[in-house]
Amino acid sequence: MDATDAYLAFFRAAGALKDTLRNSWTRGGRRESVAEHSWRLALMALALEDELPGIDHKRLLSLVILHDLGEAIRGDVPAPLQAGLDKTAAERADVAALVAGLPPRAAARIAALWDEAAAAETREARLAKGLDRLETVLQHVEGANPPGFDYAFNLGYGRRHTDGEPLVAALRAPVDAETARRAAEG
Repeated sequence: MDATDAYLAFFRAAGALKDTLRNSWTRGGRRESVAEHSWRLALMALALEDELPGIDHKRLLSLVILHDLGEAIRGDVPAPLQAGLDKTAAERADVAALVAGLPPRAAARIAALWDEAAAAETREARLAKGLDRLETVLQHVEGANPPGFDYAFNLGYGRRHTDGEPLVAALRAPVDAETARRAAEG
């Protein structure tokens, strides 16, 4: 397979994220796709660039775009169901499968960025993780969720990631207030 075919095969395989549904609902009441989540997460990172001096913004955008790439194969596992799962190892294997046909340098670069995002050891990766959690709780509070949706779960969800960056914590505070209101409404 030549490089053109390899890239197209990768793009097609990653395109499965458009049909991979999350445990989030849009304002219109339909399930959100992983691709939609990743798009708004990238938009958030882009919009906040001026507020985050010292951040490698190209790297941050790369991390948020790739962070859920592995879900193109096995899908999304809702956060409440992740206890006891080694989700990272499974997703890492799926990322490796997705990039396996790419030219070696591209495959290594994408896999390394995914690994960086998963490890959350660099400031950019910690910020990506915090923004990811913020986007999720924002979607949950603004979505037309089904009856019995567990808003209270979101009050603690991802807290260690969102609290690690003052800007993300400040953005989360009003979202948490709305979440608490919706949780109290039942």
